[in-house]
Amino acid sequence: MGVSPRARPAEWSWLRRNGLFVANATVFLCCFVGMVLAGWRVADHDAVLHGQAAESLWGFLSSGDFAEATFENWESEFLQMGSYVVLTVFLFQKGSSESKPLDEDAPQDVDPRDRARESHVPGPVRRGGVALVLYENSLLLLFAVLFAGSVVGHVIGGAAAYNQEQLEHGGTVVTAWQYLGTSQFWFESMQNWQSEFLVITVMVVATVWLRQRGSSQSKPVAAPHTETGG
Repeated sequence: MGVSPRARPAEWSWLRRNGLFVANATVFLCCFVGMVLAGWRVADHDAVLHGQAAESLWGFLSSGDFAEATFENWESEFLQMGSYVVLTVFLFQKGSSESKPLDEDAPQDVDPRDRARESHVPGPVRRGGVALVLYENSLLLLFAVLFAGSVVGHVIGGAAAYNQEQLEHGGTVVTAWQYLGTSQFWFESMQNWQSEFLVITVMVVATVWLRQRGSSQSKPVAAPHTETGG
């Protein structure tokens, strides 16, 4: 029995409301699984070249190489977004859809304390005090925690991978704290950080003159180049 046209919107309403999350989460999971499988094959091939036993999938997942590769990338992503959240509070870019307006108040700057009595506002806004201070900075706090956790994962995994290579070549092993001061750690970090800020720089400037009809990341197609904000 077919679905009536009236029933179809209700059936798809959840997916329509959460489509952006679902699409990105699906792509992330597919890419992550692809990274695991490809990385396992590389590690397995490397073990054979060194006359060692083939590495199991679990052995690869628990290795320093996997942890380092995973967390050094996550680290750069969370740094990028956390920094961007902070920079867009204070800085502007004339004509960019990524900037708040230059000549008018932005909704994001309104003091939530002025709306604490409204029934539909989030709980921390009604409660005020410390709860509100944490809530009005919660996006930055989230990225700060995720960045710090990724750095820890990068340091621990990177130190393990670094020490494995050192032992194979008769070098000296280091502690995780010592690894934080090595050129290897900073090379791994900076090669990712620079690319993240390059993308943001291109996006901020490109949205002054270029458009994508239908995207929330673009100004309206007919908007003048000098119009600032979404």
